[in-house]
Amino acid sequence: MRDQAEINQELKSAGLKATAPRRKILELFQANPESHWSAEDVYKTLLEMGDEIGLATVYRVLTQFEQAGLLTRHHFEAGKAIFELSGGGHHDHFVCMDCGHVEEFFDQQIEDRQNQLAEDRGFKVTAHALYLYVNCIRENCPNRK
Repeated sequence: MRDQAEINQELKSAGLKATAPRRKILELFQANPESHWSAEDVYKTLLEMGDEIGLATVYRVLTQFEQAGLLTRHHFEAGKAIFELSGGGHHDHFVCMDCGHVEEFFDQQIEDRQNQLAEDRGFKVTAHALYLYVNCIRENCPNRK
């Protein structure tokens, strides 16, 4: 995990003051770099850790982090916003319809095929988001409640 000086510098570099709620929330994302969190997930986790940060503050900080480029917001089918750390390179997502677990993946063949389809039709892909909505078939799924 990063030390407080690094967290403070990262916030400052993003144009944000290093307040306690911002530090705690950024630490949470950095400690779990492949995780995808809703505001409610962040709030509940902070409460479990003994941090008294209000839900409104969590929403506000997540929006500030998104605007500063620290987080990326996704709107999966469940209707609520999900956040992840920015800067991890392009990837796509599996979204489990049973438990809500989100898993990242990258497949060069899919990327190449999308680019070829676009080119065949006279386009050039500049960005895309691929969400595959799935049902878990693992008997001992660690994410199923």
